[in-house]
Amino acid sequence: MALSSALFSGISGLSTLGNAMQIIGDNIANVNTVGFKNSTFTFQDLLSQSTSTMSGTSQVGRGTALGDIYSSFEQGSFESTGNTTDLAVGGEGFFVIRESASDNLYYTRAGNFRFDKDGYLINPEGYVVQGWELDEDGEDIGSIEDILLSSFTSPPSETDTVKVIVNLDSDGDNNTAGVSALSGEWDGTAETPLGESTYEYQTTMKVYDSLGSTHDVTIYFDKADTASAYEYIVTCNPDEDLSNTGVNAGMLARGTVQFSTGSGVITDVTMSTMSGDAWSAGTMTDGYFTFGPEFISGTPMDVALDFGSRFDGSAWVNGSLSTTQFARASTTTFQSANGYGAGDLQGVNVDVDGIITGTYSNGQLLPLYRVALAKFTNEQGLYKEGGNLFKSTRESGDAITNRPGTNGLGSIAPNSLEQSNVDMATEFVKMISTQRGFQANSKIITVVDSMLQELINLKR
Repeated sequence: MALSSALFSGISGLSTLGNAMQIIGDNIANVNTVGFKNSTFTFQDLLSQSTSTMSGTSQVGRGTALGDIYSSFEQGSFESTGNTTDLAVGGEGFFVIRESASDNLYYTRAGNFRFDKDGYLINPEGYVVQGWELDEDGEDIGSIEDILLSSFTSPPSETDTVKVIVNLDSDGDNNTAGVSALSGEWDGTAETPLGESTYEYQTTMKVYDSLGSTHDVTIYFDKADTASAYEYIVTCNPDEDLSNTGVNAGMLARGTVQFSTGSGVITDVTMSTMSGDAWSAGTMTDGYFTFGPEFISGTPMDVALDFGSRFDGSAWVNGSLSTTQFARASTTTFQSANGYGAGDLQGVNVDVDGIITGTYSNGQLLPLYRVALAKFTNEQGLYKEGGNLFKSTRESGDAITNRPGTNGLGSIAPNSLEQSNVDMATEFVKMISTQRGFQANSKIITVVDSMLQELINLKR
């Protein structure tokens, strides 16, 4: 009888709408879950029953069932956290993480990561985030692997260039003793190797040896025997000089700087270097004279001295900022020396390309890793593992892993977390609709029950 079919149709409606309410409840429960993707459902009718009518054979439905349950991968909003290891994906893609106890890979949109005590970048369950190690130029090394901080120290870098931009007073007193007078006054055995009355101006800067130790290098200037030239000497602490001895200890180089009498800019530079207590003609690298202090036994440095003017093979070409000889007090306009000492890791930053950069106490920023992202041909085929994790299946296809911002993948939003994409208003509308549908289906059962009761009463 059709009444029993109607009864079972009502039951199917109750069962289906109950499952729908479960999905709605799960969405609402995860409204604050980081990276959560809400589930959406559809209904479909069941196999129809054929019945005879005056016009022939017709079909009557047998109820309803859930047609499909699928995840909505729409973008969730971002919440700024201020935590450098909180990451969000803007666009398509999943973070790749590895279960620490196995080689199983999982995928997630929840980027609430942190470094553990061993230096691994992990999620709250301890799964390790995957990426590529980078060289000093920021290029990928090898294949995808665990992101593990192992470079807690930035190695030192030896100084190979010093830049000194000064103005040397054109009204200074001429030295009538010749261009070697200043170097002749140097005495590395004395407590004060060079008396203050023997030079016009001096400037000091720090340089780094290959082990990262610092050394003071001082350049002294004095007016030469012509109005348009200054002589100079390059010196260091005599006690640190391992190449020269006696009165020559601490003497590294000497030379002259020639200026134009009309414009006060450099027209010529000369240099001789001291090594092993002997003078030799200076040599050039890329248009700059170099000197070679030896602070570590057997490993002399090679340092270019830049006065702001470079020899191009035929003449000295002055840069936009160069040493001058004007009629005003001698002063240092700019000076710098490259190189740096060893540094300790102080923190990390992540950019939109997923590059994790280490910040070190010596001021260096070193690229360490690049966070990997993955996408799938069929996201709906992913299997939910719980804990905001997805696992690839035959239906999803294999993961396509690449750099953020490439191959259709989104970019990284650092210091942010992607929030749940659950829309509360939409879910409450679905809840009301589902509730009313449930009430209507329960009414079918009570009405059919009443009709069956009438049939039973016919017997009396």
